[in-house]
Amino acid sequence: MGRKKKKQESINYLDLIPERNEALRWHRDLKERIVLEVENKGIMNKVAQSLFHKPRFTKVHLDKLGTFIWPLIDGTRTVADIADLVKEEFGKEAEPLYPRIVKYFQIVESYSFIKFVNMPGK
Repeated sequence: MGRKKKKQESINYLDLIPERNEALRWHRDLKERIVLEVENKGIMNKVAQSLFHKPRFTKVHLDKLGTFIWPLIDGTRTVADIADLVKEEFGKEAEPLYPRIVKYFQIVESYSFIKFVNMPGK
């Protein structure tokens, strides 16, 4: 007997509305790039901070594309809206556009930097 495969609900990321994690601090550096400050929480991080003088925050420096996209994530624009603005700004430089933008949002969501406010099933 063969196993039945679960039907995986496909998510159209272009229709989703991203929202920044409000607990995440961010600023612009001297080169005007966005820097996200991620707090190192948890018992092991507290031990490392105490014993080994590790920093309380890890800084994540975004590239040119991420720096352009980050301020556009406002909880009202869809991923497709943001992708259209990226296309206007970067043109051919951002090709292939939609797969690249979708992958960007999947990655920042996996690190809990953003969440989707209208994600089906959540």
